[in-house]
Amino acid sequence: MHWTDLLVLLPAAPYQLAAFPFATVFHYLCASGHLSLTARYIFLLTGGCLLAGTAMGSYTVLLLIPAAGSVLILLFVSAANAHTWVFTLQMSWQTFCHLALSSQELNVQDARPAVTLSAIMLLTQKATSLALDIHDGLVSLQQGQGLLQQVLPLCSYLLFFPALLGGPLCSFSRFQAQAESCGTLPIPLRAAGQRCLGALALQGLRVGLVRGLGGRQGCDGWGCLPHVWAQALPLRLAYYLHWVLDEALLKVAGFGPETGQGDLSFHDLWTLETTHRLAVFTRTWNRSTSRWLRRLVFQRCPIQPLLATFAFSAWWHGLRPGQVFGFLCWAVMVEADYRIHPFLSARATTHGVKLLYCGTTWVFTQLIVAYILVAVETESFSMLYLLWTSCSSILPLCYGLTLLLLLRAEKPKQN
Repeated sequence: MHWTDLLVLLPAAPYQLAAFPFATVFHYLCASGHLSLTARYIFLLTGGCLLAGTAMGSYTVLLLIPAAGSVLILLFVSAANAHTWVFTLQMSWQTFCHLALSSQELNVQDARPAVTLSAIMLLTQKATSLALDIHDGLVSLQQGQGLLQQVLPLCSYLLFFPALLGGPLCSFSRFQAQAESCGTLPIPLRAAGQRCLGALALQGLRVGLVRGLGGRQGCDGWGCLPHVWAQALPLRLAYYLHWVLDEALLKVAGFGPETGQGDLSFHDLWTLETTHRLAVFTRTWNRSTSRWLRRLVFQRCPIQPLLATFAFSAWWHGLRPGQVFGFLCWAVMVEADYRIHPFLSARATTHGVKLLYCGTTWVFTQLIVAYILVAVETESFSMLYLLWTSCSSILPLCYGLTLLLLLRAEKPKQN
């Protein structure tokens, strides 16, 4: 495992790193008063287009088409219907891109398709979030202005370069407020530097773990449990590294998230690694996306909102076999978690039993999370079948069976 392996797990990382100097220049020009608000929007939009062209090449057109379509819908469709049209356009186009690119025989070393799909997914987040804000009356597009004054902020928000390839979801209102005020605030070099050092430490830890665990080949019997957990560790660290780099870039450009609104803080990292509740892990994992899914699906679905949220997440991620299986399994595990823990905690009355309960459920949570992550990253039916038929499936099956038993026990009480 070398530093070049970032191209495999984090294909957008080199381009994010290359964008740091431009983010610094942008913030400096704003602070020195050389950029008006219109010039800032143009700088951010131009930087996004250049970054897209560099990172995606000819695939850039796959990103620009839905961005332009969403802007046209927001401008010319009524606020009551804009969200439906934007959602339909974005998810239809994103699904088409997933299916089209996955059906082609692409060069494994070519990172452009993966970077393009990631950018389209982030575009879907921003476009649907903005459409929901307009639908709910949180944002009103000012009428009476020239077409350029209306189009420029929208295009800049959807394609501004610090958040083009990653980063927590930022609302349109906060984007506008930060674009107006970023010149009055100093460049947060200390906070960004701390995050870059954290990313460096995470990468070093990931490389060390992969080298230390690299000698384990395959699994047999109960050995599959630690083997799957070891497989998932580099994946988790790669996600952490990705989120830390993204937020560092946003902070340098002056668009950092509010406190507690980012994807990964030190407190979030501690929670993810120490919680014995799978539901708590799920709410903390990729926090801004979790909030977006809650608002977009969970709060608007009248029937089985939890299952619908995870099913939509599988659709949004691309509907590969591992993703469908992994996210649906995740939904069942969270539903079981909601019922298992009240049942067990009510019976853990002594200090020793509580320690046993917390320690055991922490191990179970770690193993289930590892199982889900490995499943989601599985590319083929054959690999997914090997995972399903291994001993690592016993714990998810036990959780599912326990959920059925607890649901059955609840029915007589309700009757």
